[in-house]
Amino acid sequence: MKKIMCAMVFIVISITMNSCSADGAEGNESSTSTEQVITDYNYNASELETMQLINDYRVSIGLKALEKINHISYKCEEHNKYMIDNNVVNHNDFVSRSNNIMSVLGAKKVGENVAYNYKTSAAAVKSWLESQGHKENIEGDYTHFGISITTDAAGRKYYTNIFAKI
Repeated sequence: MKKIMCAMVFIVISITMNSCSADGAEGNESSTSTEQVITDYNYNASELETMQLINDYRVSIGLKALEKINHISYKCEEHNKYMIDNNVVNHNDFVSRSNNIMSVLGAKKVGENVAYNYKTSAAAVKSWLESQGHKENIEGDYTHFGISITTDAAGRKYYTNIFAKI
C-alpha cells in the first residue's frame, strides 16, 4: 500500500511540475474587449511571502523585482477555484488567462506556474526553482506578477503564479 501511495504522490508532483508561457505574437487575437481591470484583491500572508521569496531570489541573481498587480492575482485565484472545483492540477484555459492579461493590461508576454499541496511558501518556491520550466518563468523577462494560494476543504494548498511583461 505504501508503494502505491508513493507512486500516486510522485504522479501528482510530476503533474504539478509543468509551467506555461505565451508571447503576445502567438495566438493573440485582437479584441474589442469590454473586460474591466480588477483592482481589488486581498492578499493572504502566504501569498505575500511567496511574492517576497520570488523577488528576493530575482534580486539575488541580478534581476529586477517584479511588481504585483491585483488583476493578475484575481486571474490566479479564478484558476485555483477551477482546480479545486474540478479536483485537478493543470494549466487548463491558460490561453484564456493569458489573452485576458494581454488585452486588459497590455502585456506583451505571460507565463504561469502552478503547484499543489506544498505546506509552505518556501517549499513551493524551492520546488519551482528546481524545475527548469518554472525557474525560467521566475527568472524570465517579466515586469509584473500576481499570485493566489487557495486552500481547499481538506487543507491542501493550490498555487497559481502568473508573470507578465507590461
